[in-house]
Amino acid sequence: MSYIESHTAPGETLLYETRLHWIVMARLMFWACLLLGVPGVLLLDYASNLHHKHTENFVEGAAILLFCCVVLILWSLMQRNAMEMALTTRRVVIKTGVLSRSTTEMPLNKVESIQVKEPAFGRMLGYGTILLIGTGGTSEPFDQIQNPLEFRRQVQQQIEKLA
Repeated sequence: MSYIESHTAPGETLLYETRLHWIVMARLMFWACLLLGVPGVLLLDYASNLHHKHTENFVEGAAILLFCCVVLILWSLMQRNAMEMALTTRRVVIKTGVLSRSTTEMPLNKVESIQVKEPAFGRMLGYGTILLIGTGGTSEPFDQIQNPLEFRRQVQQQIEKLA
């Protein structure tokens, strides 16, 4: 159960939920894959030179790099799952963070507009930035959101139902 599902008010229904796009993991995953190749080369060299006097260094180096790779993969997964965005029948809720948490809630009747910015690469892969603008000019930008146009459409439909 997500944070937002567990914190809905009585009579409030979760209508739509989205997260960060997988692209936020791309940079760390690139480095993890690069690190995965290095231990492979070290272990192949170790296997071909069993009589070499520094073979323990190869195995230790490969183990350290594999550990770093696992840490990078886990960090990237945690980074992606640290943000939740949801639309309920009453409000828009955004939760960020894992250990320390920050939540932004905006009642639907206070949402003035939602801007979506999609770079060219984002349009192809389905991610973009959402700028949630409330009455009084308050704005909240959220980068690399999965399906930002669908999120905006869902919010607009729910605002129309309230009117």
